[in-house]
Amino acid sequence: MAKRGKKYLNARSKVDPFKKYTFEEAVKLAIECAYARFDETLDIAVKLGVDPRHADQMVRGTVVLPNGLGKEVRVLVFAKGEKVKEALEAGADYAGAEEYIEKIQKEGWLEFDKAVATPDMMGAVGKIGKILGPRGLMPNAKLGTVTFDVAKVVKEIKAGKLDFKVDKAGIVHAPMGKVSFGPGKLLENIAAFMDTIIRLKPATSKGTYIRGIAISTTMGPGIKVDPLSLKTMVA
Repeated sequence: MAKRGKKYLNARSKVDPFKKYTFEEAVKLAIECAYARFDETLDIAVKLGVDPRHADQMVRGTVVLPNGLGKEVRVLVFAKGEKVKEALEAGADYAGAEEYIEKIQKEGWLEFDKAVATPDMMGAVGKIGKILGPRGLMPNAKLGTVTFDVAKVVKEIKAGKLDFKVDKAGIVHAPMGKVSFGPGKLLENIAAFMDTIIRLKPATSKGTYIRGIAISTTMGPGIKVDPLSLKTMVA
């Protein structure tokens, strides 16, 4: 077992491992427990009452966090003609067609965080699916990143659009912003995220849907959250 440092142990001593905090209490405590020299990210983990092995219980979606993620997201748009200009004017960092596909294929270039594509480009983009797919960079129609409305999508991504997907254990992990945001903005982001999670509840999910919630900062200890406190977070 890895040996923990004094700063971590000091942070952990502030958290009652047997208590389930309200969201407000948990966020304030997480900020208090942040000790790294960099601006840590606040992460959330939500255990759902679903079986991801069944397609009709897969929870996957997107949400535009009202206060963003606190980091610059580099966007590549696969497009041609006027759509290239449209993407760049909307804030895309890169936009083009075959030249970027070739750059990724031959040079292993991956200097971007999100990829968007117009539908007419997907045949060509499919050639690099084995490179983009495992890294979560493949444009996906279900997530809204395959569209002719590239300007809208680029602006949403730049504003803090978050993609999420339940893992094999039935848990959704997602960043909610930076510690420097303060409690208010972090709670607003969490409320928007949890509202989306609740709305995506599969019709085939039986019993308790939200089984458990925990938050933590990048270097800090996990803090359990009482799911019942969702009532004061989400209308």
